[in-house]
Amino acid sequence: MDILQIVGIGFLATVLILVIREQKPMFAYLLAAFVGVAIFLAFVGKIDDVVSVLEELADRSGIPSVYLKTMLKIIGIAYIAEFGAQIVRDAGLESVATKIEFAGKMLILVMAVPIISVIVETVLNLLPA
Repeated sequence: MDILQIVGIGFLATVLILVIREQKPMFAYLLAAFVGVAIFLAFVGKIDDVVSVLEELADRSGIPSVYLKTMLKIIGIAYIAEFGAQIVRDAGLESVATKIEFAGKMLILVMAVPIISVIVETVLNLLPA
């Protein structure tokens, strides 16, 4: 699926949602959520290609795979938290969306601690004693 198809689906969904919202607001929200999930799922396959290339680069550079996997998980958490927050925000629940974003940030921080520790240790080892 290319960007023109995505934009076309987005425009079509927007028109339908605006028409439906007047009569059935709940259906309009469900349509918006469905279109959002469909667009997200359309790109999941492309993510696998990116991960494969990054794994190959990590192998060639000698970076331990645990660091790459952690970074990919962190990126995934950021995207999923943002996506979930936007869906909730579409429903008009800004406070819940903010909490989803906060939880995503906290989980990212927890997952980043081992990588940050290695970076700090590396820098300390490079400095003269």
